[in-house]
Amino acid sequence: MADNILEVKNLKKYFKTKRGVLQAVDDVSFTLERGKTLGLVGESGCGKSTTGRSILRLIEPTAGEIIFDGKEIHKLSKSQMRHVRKDMQLIFQDPYSSLDPRKTVSQLIAEPIIANKLMKTKSEVDLRVAELMSTVGLAPRLFNTYPHELDGGRRQRIGIARALAMRPQFIVCDEPVSALDVSIQAQILNLLKELQEQFELSYIFITHDLSVVNHFSDDIAVMYLGKIVEKAPSEELFANPLHPYTKALLSAIPIPELGEKRERIIIKGEITSPINMPDECRFYKRCSYACDRCKSIPPLEEVSPGHFVACSCLDSI
Repeated sequence: MADNILEVKNLKKYFKTKRGVLQAVDDVSFTLERGKTLGLVGESGCGKSTTGRSILRLIEPTAGEIIFDGKEIHKLSKSQMRHVRKDMQLIFQDPYSSLDPRKTVSQLIAEPIIANKLMKTKSEVDLRVAELMSTVGLAPRLFNTYPHELDGGRRQRIGIARALAMRPQFIVCDEPVSALDVSIQAQILNLLKELQEQFELSYIFITHDLSVVNHFSDDIAVMYLGKIVEKAPSEELFANPLHPYTKALLSAIPIPELGEKRERIIIKGEITSPINMPDECRFYKRCSYACDRCKSIPPLEEVSPGHFVACSCLDSI
């Protein structure tokens, strides 16, 4: 069994618009170790969610290779992908709009089981649904309730149960706690951690909240305008951020201690349009360390074991 459950090579996703080509994901490469979590962070519009959905082929990539569990899934047909997708699932950001309001909790959880013919009889389906509800912490009394009768945390538990119904190996968590209250966020994160240990799951955890991703992820990749600008183990990234954009993001994390302050790094300048982008560093126009070398796209290079950075001016930072 391979150590890496997922390998992404030079992934691209472009969209044609009236003004030109929007480069949502541009030449993204990384690996995910089996049973581990890769946090994918960055500000809104950086391409995090598009990267996750392209890997699952919910939207078709423009170019690149996706190797999942030893299979080159970017070459598979739609019917072949249907079988592979049982092992690859998605937890959505909004726990309400992702659920059919006309169906009960049990019907929502049973839907993927029935669609993929995993169980033969209704009693088997009901038993599996009850098992999944218990696994994600949903009380049996909620079996015949509707999503609008529940709070956001319970709705998200339904989404998690639906993802687990197929017994997957890999789950893309697309900002699964951003729409929830802070107290509920902790419960859902703890649940996801417990499920990962129980079922040996591998996660891509997409978020813009760095304080969350620090405690949840083994490795973190920072994205800016469709490119990964830094990737490192979680502790290493927080202890020794190297890219100017990563440093600015980390400086914005609130400190929960009274009287303690952190120097804020204010990013100035205009954000480069993602349409028809020039062949230069994506952060060039907003970086206080920018130099002539930044007028070409810097490669993502390993500067220390496991720590990758795409910056031409590291020697001057």
